[in-house]
Amino acid sequence: MKHLVVISGAGLSAESGLKTFRDADGLWENHHVMEVASIGGWIKNPSLVLEFYNQRRAQLLKCQANHAHRTLAKLEKDFKVSIITQNVDDLHERAGSTNVLHLHGELLKVRSSDHPDLVYTYTGNLSLGDLCEKGSQLRPDIVWFGEEVPRIDPAIELIKQADIVLVVGTSLIVYPAAGLIHYAPTSSKKFLIDPVIPPKLPKDFQTIEAPATVGIDLFKTQVYEQM
Repeated sequence: MKHLVVISGAGLSAESGLKTFRDADGLWENHHVMEVASIGGWIKNPSLVLEFYNQRRAQLLKCQANHAHRTLAKLEKDFKVSIITQNVDDLHERAGSTNVLHLHGELLKVRSSDHPDLVYTYTGNLSLGDLCEKGSQLRPDIVWFGEEVPRIDPAIELIKQADIVLVVGTSLIVYPAAGLIHYAPTSSKKFLIDPVIPPKLPKDFQTIEAPATVGIDLFKTQVYEQM
């Protein structure tokens, strides 16, 4: 069974109604992204950051996985599918995907500020004064600007094993995630689905210039034809 490794980004979740900050000149729900998605923003105004993610969490719970999410899950019938996602939502899992690595954390989880290994599933509102069992403030389990990406090494190991690479819903701007494609085996077949094709994409990529929910069916046709 061939190993399909998917790198998914914000464009995929946007089609389920989740907004992305890059679509509004660095503003995310009327906040500058560095105010609500950086370690500096957390230190400066933790109450604002907590309320921002409370709103994002509530929004996520009202959203549904879309056709592209569901199609990727169904591909597990014919492929070993590993998904490396830059998205912090759980829509891949809700669609039925069983092997999902969240590079930037998960919105429906929180963790201790001082003990990062203490992580909890969380669907409600988080406030100042909500503490872990060791007494430190809980924060969103999100990798913010200014923080290391602890899951990047496992992601690199996955991409090295790929027979097929699919990049979907990302224009490969945010690093280190954007650099993952350079670890793919030269023998692997590579595809990208996005309305905007990156200008510096390696030449061995086959491109589908379309939103994820449209492009996923074209990808599915092509990949089965090339098996």
